[in-house]
Amino acid sequence: MQAQPKTGTILDRIVEARRAAVEHRQKVVPLPVLKLAVKRNEPPRDFAAAISKDKLNVIAELKKASPSRGVLRKDFSVEALAAGFEQAGAAGLSVLTEEQFFQGALANVTSARKKTALPVLRKDFIFNAWQVWETRAAEADSFLLIAAILDDAQLRDLLALGRELGMEALVEVHSREELQRAVEAGARVVGVNNRDLRTFEVRLETSLELIKEIPEECIAVSESGLRTHEDLSRLRAAGFDAFLVGEQLMTAEKSAAALRELLGMPA
Repeated sequence: MQAQPKTGTILDRIVEARRAAVEHRQKVVPLPVLKLAVKRNEPPRDFAAAISKDKLNVIAELKKASPSRGVLRKDFSVEALAAGFEQAGAAGLSVLTEEQFFQGALANVTSARKKTALPVLRKDFIFNAWQVWETRAAEADSFLLIAAILDDAQLRDLLALGRELGMEALVEVHSREELQRAVEAGARVVGVNNRDLRTFEVRLETSLELIKEIPEECIAVSESGLRTHEDLSRLRAAGFDAFLVGEQLMTAEKSAAALRELLGMPA
């Protein structure tokens, strides 16, 4: 099975723009330069272990903007947000690095990681090996792979390269077909995105519909649309190991306090 064909959706436009940006960056920063940077870096932190502990494991996301809602947070200090999330009990961090649609930056990964002891996931639209090397060169500990934009061979190859570099990727799915492809490719961390990236519609039920089909040996992550402690408790009881939360935290006046509330802790 292969990734779905282009249909002119927001996702297609983002990926098309990302391909052009990556093509330019590859000319500016050749692969040998990235490999040298990787050699100088300390080993990656264990993202998979951090989000599979016997508790409510929240991956707190640093996301300045989104295509559907525009700017989410004007006061966007990566260092302050990362430190606050760590103190509030986050299991890991997710950092958006796509520039055009999410106003992200690769440098934010490095900044967040240096400010905390938490493992950091690079969240972007990754489709080639050069980007995986770039991810590790920026000191990320994991990275996102979106099943909808990758064919089977790309999924397998990028997962394998990540492991060679000490990173276990989070493979994101939104349907049974994508989940099957992810599992067959060897994904060990599977994220169910409750947001349909082609329409941006959010349904929490997507996670509940797919959890029974995620193999027991996989780490299951529910993503998007998580707003309350009750949401997390319900999904935890259904079998999810971790929860990726972005907009709920980014739009809160006090992000760290919002995370503590999600975790069921005193503000």
